[in-house]
Amino acid sequence: MQTSAAEREGSALEPVGLKPASLKQRYVAWSLDAACLLPLLLLLGASHLQHDMANASAALASLRHALPRMMESMQANPQPTAQMAQAWLADPVLAGGVTGLETALSDLLLTIMLLYALLALLWSVGFESSRWQATPGKRALGLRVVAADGKKLTSGHALQRFLAASLSWLSLNIGHLMAALPPRHLALHDRISQTRVLREPQDARLPAWAWWWLILQGAAALAGFLWLFLGLQVAMNAAMQQVLGGL
Repeated sequence: MQTSAAEREGSALEPVGLKPASLKQRYVAWSLDAACLLPLLLLLGASHLQHDMANASAALASLRHALPRMMESMQANPQPTAQMAQAWLADPVLAGGVTGLETALSDLLLTIMLLYALLALLWSVGFESSRWQATPGKRALGLRVVAADGKKLTSGHALQRFLAASLSWLSLNIGHLMAALPPRHLALHDRISQTRVLREPQDARLPAWAWWWLILQGAAALAGFLWLFLGLQVAMNAAMQQVLGGL
């Protein structure tokens, strides 16, 4: 009697005595690795990041100066919304500020993405093909990356897995979310590169410190959103005060 592909893949777990890692475990491991790489990213990209941030600040200052003038014009010459929007888009100062801000933010994002991709490549390939068979983030959770047959990854195989992971990112993380599907919990890049992320049988749940790490990330994301929201509100209030002061 022939066995199915799923049964053959499942039997590959038995020799190493491990079980598939869950999506939560894999996310916590990735976020720990990202936190380790962040200081290196800031150090290596300091000059480029400072340049991009300076350009973004200059563009924002230009917009802040243009906004009161546009609001004064809107009050002095009331127009339909469509005509007002066309006038704003045609304004060279406003258009220049928007274009400058878009360029600065695009350059900033590109710099971060390229540096992170380079550092993550060296980090992932180096550690996953080492005797650890895991990055420090994965090792902290007792995870291990292996080939489909349970063997240790070579450097070439680890590189293949890293390159395949770009498809999981480009699919708007749908490729990563596939790791939530039981029983094998394979992400898209696991399937493409014929690899697995496994855990010890007793490590089915996240440790308490991992939950606190997730709570800290949520709090940081909320704080960042509030900071942006309050910053925009302060800028709008300042523009309104400037307009009202000129009346």
